[in-house]
Amino acid sequence: MRAQFVMSEIGVGLRRNLTMTFAVIISVALSLALFGGSLLMRDQVSAMKGYWYDKVNVTVYLCTKNDAALDSAAGNAPAAAGAPGTAAAPAAGNGKPCSKGAATPEQKQGIERELKKMDLVQNVMYESSDEAYKHYKERFGHTALASVVTADQMPDSFRVKLKNPEKYEVITSAFAGRDGVQSVADQSMELDNLFALLGTLNWAALGIMMIMLIVALLLIVNTVRVSAFSRRRETGIMRLVGASGFYIQVPFIMEAAVAGLIGAGFACGMLGAGQYFVIDHGIALREKLQLINFIGWDAVLAKLPLVLVIGLLMPSLAAFVALRKYLRV
Repeated sequence: MRAQFVMSEIGVGLRRNLTMTFAVIISVALSLALFGGSLLMRDQVSAMKGYWYDKVNVTVYLCTKNDAALDSAAGNAPAAAGAPGTAAAPAAGNGKPCSKGAATPEQKQGIERELKKMDLVQNVMYESSDEAYKHYKERFGHTALASVVTADQMPDSFRVKLKNPEKYEVITSAFAGRDGVQSVADQSMELDNLFALLGTLNWAALGIMMIMLIVALLLIVNTVRVSAFSRRRETGIMRLVGASGFYIQVPFIMEAAVAGLIGAGFACGMLGAGQYFVIDHGIALREKLQLINFIGWDAVLAKLPLVLVIGLLMPSLAAFVALRKYLRV
């Protein structure tokens, strides 16, 4: 097979269907850019999970005297007006976590001892109310609320570092509602909501990518059909002189492959431009949002060969399937 003939036929086909070829290139570029962006989004979510979950602590807040006074007052409030001459009984089992009083030293020691015995726990750090107040003033001392907050309003707490932060429910179920424990807070709940949102956006991008991919495939099939119809005389002559079916089909398949490869090249350019102008420079999210552990160029470069391969194979296979139906002499 002469390469010069094949290349000339490719050029003829691309020029004859220039507008449809352009539409194929744009559709392939957008669909593959969304595909690559979805893969990068998945890597970004994984990197953020590894970064943030590693910093997540479960905090066991202990009851203070203020908490105990408030919960006791709520528990001793009259439940309802009774019959004349009878006193209203206090509400039994009011469900207030600190109704039995502030955390005692024995309760604190028991909680700390049990936390350290748990295989899930990596380390435990005790923070007194004075230390909590100091940290609060360092972070929020400029706010109006900081002027009315006192040290005795800040609870003692245990900061618990877990070996597997995704199993924070074990700590919550073990210590929530226990005597001396005001509440158990876990930062993973907020992170789970964030990652769920990112996962939803990623699936939405994949859905749009599938729609664009279907559009690109339909355009490729139509382009091949129009190209085969416009050159039916040439292909008929080639068949009469003994050319094989594969010899006749190669120029059409190569046209689709070239258009797909150009589109894949544009998709790679968009992914690289997004990393350069949005993450690293230009908008520079890496500098403005330092709390987020953004992925680097290694992740982007790892996806580009896959995008190019798909951009080459997808149109080629679509053209091959279409030719079996439309290229009949």
